[in-house]
Amino acid sequence: MSLKLVKLSKQYKKQITDILDEWVEYNNTHETNHSPWAIFSDHSNFDEYIIKTKEREMPSDPKYVPSSLFYAYDEDRDVMVGAVNIRHCLNDNLLKTGGHIGDGVRPSERRKGYATKMIALALEECKKLEINKVLITCDKDNIGSRKQIMNNGGIKENEIIEDDGNIVERYWIEL
Repeated sequence: MSLKLVKLSKQYKKQITDILDEWVEYNNTHETNHSPWAIFSDHSNFDEYIIKTKEREMPSDPKYVPSSLFYAYDEDRDVMVGAVNIRHCLNDNLLKTGGHIGDGVRPSERRKGYATKMIALALEECKKLEINKVLITCDKDNIGSRKQIMNNGGIKENEIIEDDGNIVERYWIEL
């Protein structure tokens, strides 16, 4: 597996629209919504999608934090297998249940070991951003996410019960 994180660009238009199309189709046919942060805007107009993504990276609204969206590119197969969103800092909400890193693997590529590698690559990006202590969260019933976090050195701090009764586990990784 030759995996690397790449930024959104026209160079990868086909691969990125393919993964976004698959996520949209999956989300339209399943109760669980995966990687909604990567599908925040209509991507049928790719140029507009790029603009909206850049706006989200340096938001003007103070309730949002700066972030970086990366796609996980399998060079050997010329396919995007997932995406990670790195929040450069945490507000109160992200500190409670969101964390620094959100990730998602496209449905057709799940359970192949990509998520653990994507988190490892995201942690390298966190180092570049001088984020030395990284918070990653997952739902208590998401065994796969828990494993990928722990495989990357995550130490569980606690659990938070959300208003809807969902339990979120909070893990810290020292870089």
